[in-house]
Amino acid sequence: MPMVEWTHLPGLAPYTETLAAMEARVADIAAGTAPETIWLLEHPPLYTAGTSAKPADLTDPDRFPVYPVGRGGQYTYHGPGQRVIYTMLDVGKRGRDVRCFVRDLERWVIATLAEFNVKGEIRPGRVGVWVTRPDRPGPDGQPSEDKIAAIGIKLRHWVSFHGISINVEPDLTHFSGIVPCGIRDHGVTSLVDLGLPVSMADLDAALMATFAAAMTPSCG
Repeated sequence: MPMVEWTHLPGLAPYTETLAAMEARVADIAAGTAPETIWLLEHPPLYTAGTSAKPADLTDPDRFPVYPVGRGGQYTYHGPGQRVIYTMLDVGKRGRDVRCFVRDLERWVIATLAEFNVKGEIRPGRVGVWVTRPDRPGPDGQPSEDKIAAIGIKLRHWVSFHGISINVEPDLTHFSGIVPCGIRDHGVTSLVDLGLPVSMADLDAALMATFAAAMTPSCG
């Protein structure tokens, strides 16, 4: 696989400017003038609306800025304490199989969480990565399931952008202004909410350690 450039964006990255810079980098990657790139950052509190977002799922429209974006998926929250991972990768060189590419992103998140002994899981019909909560049984007495990571990408000239968000220690009450990803029956969690004193630097190290193996195309 090609070499990947990793960049940490300092502070809280303003959304509009970051999106414009990401789109410019995608154009450069497609043109062959820049390497594949991953940005690690945090945003100020905001909501983004993917291409499948339903107006009724924005339950508190005046709470934070709302940005319609072209990625797949529905409403998502970004804010301090959440690691946003913008993945500008050449899917054309990685098998040209979009579903497989998304599965590899899921596999990468799961491998990263496993570095902290967290079992991330995929659920049919539910986007993102989930954890089972035996400490929080549902009404039927069965363990509940909470979302810990969201995934939503877009392709342009076979280069991906947008990407992944993983909850490290965000204010989980901020998710209450939306129905995250359109899923009403399950909650949201974070590594710290699970009782793990994980820092953003810890997560970044795990992301970089697991990337090569997880993102080697698994099909195609």
